[in-house]
Amino acid sequence: MTAAVEQAMPIEFSDAAAAKVKALLAEEENPELKLRVYVTGGGCSGFQYGFTFDEKINEGDFTIEKEGVTLLVDAMSLQYLVGGEVDYTEGLEGSRFFVSNPNATSTCGCGASFSI
Repeated sequence: MTAAVEQAMPIEFSDAAAAKVKALLAEEENPELKLRVYVTGGGCSGFQYGFTFDEKINEGDFTIEKEGVTLLVDAMSLQYLVGGEVDYTEGLEGSRFFVSNPNATSTCGCGASFSI
């Protein structure tokens, strides 16, 4: 008898982020769109996070489905995001998607860029 082992996801997609993506897709009236998170060079700390909507799943993309929506992360970006979580917040500073990243050794004040 073998027990099912739950495999840890390399990156998490919060309920709040999934719900916001679902609401945005309803506004856009395009259910083919997916939220893509990526990492690029730049920003005040060396790397920066980016978010965009994409209809296409590329070869090598990591996908997470939650609440009927999909999060995409390309293989290069995923290596910097392992153990992190894509989340969404609304507050006095406004509303935004963000990444809680345990790999970041420092971040900028706004949280949009980081270094490893």
